[in-house]
Amino acid sequence: MRTGAALLCFALPLGGLSACTNTGVSPGPASGLAAPTLPGQEIATRLCSGCHAIGRTDESPHPDSLPFRSISLRYPVRSLEEALGEGIFVGHPDMPPFQLEPEDIDDLLDYIEAIQDPA
Repeated sequence: MRTGAALLCFALPLGGLSACTNTGVSPGPASGLAAPTLPGQEIATRLCSGCHAIGRTDESPHPDSLPFRSISLRYPVRSLEEALGEGIFVGHPDMPPFQLEPEDIDDLLDYIEAIQDPA
């Protein structure tokens, strides 16, 4: 295992970002999403698509999960960096813990920024 990994199980209050892959919904290719071209897209697909819409047009499988393309409407995307690095342990019981390296956090945030809906 690589060093410096941060244990993460995160969600933002009020329907924010959450990592939930243990909901009985199988993560898979999301509609509106091309084959992974950014490293963060693969991370989003693997860890987040069970609950979140991670593409430009798909719907979130978990009704309380904010689509990734809408995050910037509620939060500055880069403001999530510290929270993801430290881990935010709030949310619903079906959010499993997982580990991300600092570069994975950057990749995930790069991907989230790349798919934001225009304001």
